[in-house]
Amino acid sequence: MASKAVLTGTHFMNGDEACAEGALAAGCRFFAGYPITPATEVAERMSRRLPQVGGMYIQMEDEIASMAALLGASWGGKKAMTSTSGPGFSLMMENLGLGIITETPCVVCNVQRGGPSTGLPTLVGQADMMQARWGSHGHYEIIALCPSSPQEMFDFTIRAFNLSERFRLPVLVMADEVVGHMNERVLIPEEGAIEVVERKRPTCAPGQFLPYRPEADGVAPMACFGDGYRIHVTGLTHGENGYPAMEDRAQERMVNSLVNKIKMNRDAIISYETEYLDDAEVVLVAYGISVRSARRALRMGRDRGLRLGLVKLNTVWPFPEEFIRGLAGRVRALIMPEINLGQMVLELERCAGGRCPVRLVGHAGGSIIRPGVILSAVEDIRKEAV
Repeated sequence: MASKAVLTGTHFMNGDEACAEGALAAGCRFFAGYPITPATEVAERMSRRLPQVGGMYIQMEDEIASMAALLGASWGGKKAMTSTSGPGFSLMMENLGLGIITETPCVVCNVQRGGPSTGLPTLVGQADMMQARWGSHGHYEIIALCPSSPQEMFDFTIRAFNLSERFRLPVLVMADEVVGHMNERVLIPEEGAIEVVERKRPTCAPGQFLPYRPEADGVAPMACFGDGYRIHVTGLTHGENGYPAMEDRAQERMVNSLVNKIKMNRDAIISYETEYLDDAEVVLVAYGISVRSARRALRMGRDRGLRLGLVKLNTVWPFPEEFIRGLAGRVRALIMPEINLGQMVLELERCAGGRCPVRLVGHAGGSIIRPGVILSAVEDIRKEAV
C-alpha cells in the first residue's frame, strides 16, 4: 500500500475502511480507541495506515481513556479521532462533555448496533440517536452526521473533521452496522480537490490572548500547547481567560457561547437532500441505512402512482426544524423509518407541530427496515384520509 494519506482512485471497500480513509484525507494523525464490533475495522485500518503517514495509533485500555486521549492529542495540535459502538459510546459520554466545555475539536464515529447493553454486536441498530444529542450531562449543542453508504462514510468523515475544526467541538459520525460493513465502490478524489479546514489560530500577541473569547462567528481561535500562548484548560465553568469562575454569570456566558456558536451557524452546518417533493403528498424522512430502504419504497410507490417524496437527513443534529416545519404544512403525512422504537421520529413530530400526521416505521433492531413495510404505512395513511 502506498505510503500516502490520500489514496486517490476508485476502491472497493467497506464503510468502516472508508471512514478511516476519510479521516486520513482530512488530516487526522492521531487515533485512540478500543476494538468493538462493528467498528473494529476502522481501528484496524488506522493501525496500519497512520504509521505510513507519520501519525500515531494507540489501542487504549477502554473507551473512557480513548476519549480522554483524543482531547489531549487535539490540544497538542493534532487532528484526532476514535471509533466505537453502543457500549463504548456510553463510556465516552463524560469525556464528550469535557470536549464540549473545553471546545476541543475531534471526531467520534459510532457504528451503531442493536442494544441496550451488549445487545446485538454483529447486527444493525439506530437507537443511539438521542444519546448522541443528550448523552452527556448539562446543556450544550452537538453536531452529528449520518452516512448511508461507504462513499458517504468517506465524505462525511472529512466533513466531520472540517466542522469540528471550524466550530471547535467533538463532531459525531452516527453510522450503523450495515453501512459500516457493506462493501461498495468508493471514489477518493485528488488531494487538491478535497476541502480541508484547519483550525483558526490566534493572531494577537500572547499577552492579549483570551482563549475563550469568541469572534464574530461565535468561535474563539484555538492556541495549542507549544504555540507560545498562555492557556488553561479545565472542565470547570470558566471565563474567557480559561480559568475557573464559580458564579452564575460565568455559567450563563459560557453555556450561551457553547450553544450560540452552533445555533448562529445552523445554515452552514445542516445538510439534507430531497427527492420528488414538488408533487409529494406523503414524504419519507430517513437517515443512515434506512435511507436505502426509503428510497426503494419511494421508487416502488411512484411506479404504482403514489405521490411520494423523500428527505434524506445528512445532518441529524442540529435537526432541520425550520425546513420540516414548512414541509409539514403542505403534505398529507410524514413517515420516518428508523431501526428503533421511536427516537428521531419524536423530533420530527415536534417540528411538524401538528400540521400533519407523523408516523414511525420501526423495530427494535437486528435487520434493516423493509421497503414493503414502509409502503404499507403509506397505504394506511391513504386509507385514513378517505
